[in-house]
Amino acid sequence: MKPTKEVSLKDAIIRVKLMDDGKLLVVDAKSVIRFLDLMSLRTLSGFKCAIEYSSFKRQVFDFSGNGLYFTLISSTKKESLLYNAKSKRAIAKMDRHSGEVNCVAIDPSSKYMFSCGDDGKSYAIDIINKRVAFTLPIHSDAINDLAFSKNAQWAATASYDKKIYLFNMITMTKKCKLIGHKEAVLQVHFLSENRLFSIDKANTAIVWDYEKGKIIQRLEGVHDDISSITSSQDGVFLFLGTELGYVIVYELESYKILSRKYIKLSSTITALEFDGKTSQLIVATENSNLLIYDIFESQERITKLLKIKNYKKIQEIVEKNPLLAYTKAYQIVISIWNTTVKKARLALEKNDKKKALALFGNFQKIPARNSAIKAIISEYQEFDKFAKFAQESKFPLAYALALKHPHYQDSQLYKTLELNWKKTFSEAKRYAIDPNGAELAREILAPYRGVTQKTKFIQDLLAKSEVYKRFRIAIGQKDFKVAFELIKLNSFLKELPDYSALINYGDSLYIKSQKFLQQDNTHEAIKMLRILVDFTDFSLDAKKLMKSIECRHKFYAAIKEDDMTTAYNILALNEDLQNTQDAKKLQKEYNDAVATANEFALDANIKGLNRVLEKYIKVSSKSSALAGIYGWCYMVELEKAIEERRDQATIEKGIKNYILYFGLQDQIESLFNIFKDNYPQTKLNLKLQTKGSKSMWRTSMIVNSILD
Repeated sequence: MKPTKEVSLKDAIIRVKLMDDGKLLVVDAKSVIRFLDLMSLRTLSGFKCAIEYSSFKRQVFDFSGNGLYFTLISSTKKESLLYNAKSKRAIAKMDRHSGEVNCVAIDPSSKYMFSCGDDGKSYAIDIINKRVAFTLPIHSDAINDLAFSKNAQWAATASYDKKIYLFNMITMTKKCKLIGHKEAVLQVHFLSENRLFSIDKANTAIVWDYEKGKIIQRLEGVHDDISSITSSQDGVFLFLGTELGYVIVYELESYKILSRKYIKLSSTITALEFDGKTSQLIVATENSNLLIYDIFESQERITKLLKIKNYKKIQEIVEKNPLLAYTKAYQIVISIWNTTVKKARLALEKNDKKKALALFGNFQKIPARNSAIKAIISEYQEFDKFAKFAQESKFPLAYALALKHPHYQDSQLYKTLELNWKKTFSEAKRYAIDPNGAELAREILAPYRGVTQKTKFIQDLLAKSEVYKRFRIAIGQKDFKVAFELIKLNSFLKELPDYSALINYGDSLYIKSQKFLQQDNTHEAIKMLRILVDFTDFSLDAKKLMKSIECRHKFYAAIKEDDMTTAYNILALNEDLQNTQDAKKLQKEYNDAVATANEFALDANIKGLNRVLEKYIKVSSKSSALAGIYGWCYMVELEKAIEERRDQATIEKGIKNYILYFGLQDQIESLFNIFKDNYPQTKLNLKLQTKGSKSMWRTSMIVNSILD
């Protein structure tokens, strides 16, 4: 692959990011920040922070997508700083880590700045209020990486303790702990469809279903240290940059590796980004190069080559860039090939080898296709024999050849054989269900004795005529659950017309249910879905759709009745609803309320806090988030009490109360150190206090003052 655009800077590039306004952020090892025009790679603006970095694996710098803020790790690595991008002034810092800061980030919603350290702790600073808002679940060892889902709902931390923690940023609760790595987890990256990618120190790469907390696939082919990760916006491709300068590409449906050396550069790949609008891969290197690759380059050339049927050249282009195999242009080539194969097989069925070869035409110039063509020609050398056996009703011999050459089963002759078999089997079935007709049924099926594919069906029919009776009764009574249980235990039933009719009925119900859903006629859709619950192939989808419809009904009913408690609780459990206009309106109202509440918390104004958050007090899904805000308010009250030199016993009581309500958190430990500096005579021991927890906090614990 050759880049379509490139530019060289002075120093190693450590961060690239597409901003909300379409500009490309580029940060180098000397913390020079540049904003580039993505089309020309011309520098539009920039500035310097005067901090030099030597590590390229961890995220030491990040910019908010809206361009208003940026965060970085200080030169001492002991603290992380948040800056206003316009004034270039630090507006907040995190210096509570015991050890070095390992990575920093700003979430996609630009609400929080995160700082993760050697101590396994991750602090979230509210950007507007410039105070610690909450902490992520604590790891038992250093945190190496932090990633967010695109919708800012999920955060994932990767640690030396070999674990990954998932945190729900909406409900402010820990989702799950992912355990599957045997070495330190170095990097994590969110994919589409509730999937997460992670890689550890031993280059073990895993794709997770974080909703279920299970491993989907362990990826093969990672033999080099991974230095950077990105994925295509449509969730089809995963790109891994390596220290040796390679870009490895995976396809995320089958999880197969498409190329181990998709791109080969002479320097470590330090950063990757993907532009979904233009299908461009942005690559940055340690030797200061910034390169842009069009992953579907040559797509237009394929279209032109299609017109002159130069399939050989098309294949050569696709072999050089395997991602082109997923373009519409190449799918046309695949469609032409499949159609050609069908036509050639029809010609071979008529023993017209010359016509078959003529049909394959230019495909014969492609080595891989030519091998397939030869195999097809060779396979049909016995088709005349197959036809002769079929015409002479020598079914065991005919079916044996069809088993040997599976493609014979696509022929019209084989389909006729199968049609006759079904008629014969159906006739035998009528006699088999009659206690006195078993012998006649055997006689009717006699020509098929010795046919491997039919033996079990014949044996089952003759031995289980009673089962068939029960099957027909179940269908007649529309007891589909019993019908499918019988099918599960008796595979011969699948050969019966009754089974085909049952499956067609299920398909028609599903199609009708989808049409009703599109028309927003959920009442009729549910009627269909309740029946489909008993259909094996549709059961899970039907249950999921019914649950979704039920949630939707409850959600809109709650809104209509102004029952915001129920509405918010339903919203927290149903991601599909979160993209609706009503949900967005509710979330905005909540976000606005939280922003105002945070202002009151900064002033330790509990009355103002109660007034603003009154409508959310009974919303159980907001309990953890509210705990963070109230905990913050009480913490400020304690800080003010120390500043005002309040009575020692009063402050000690406040500290005890805080631990009782919220647990022994980092914030209270830091405050206690300040307290001891101001009240050295204190004998208070935090470890001896009765400890609550943020997760167990309830709104019934709200007090007017933590000091009382």
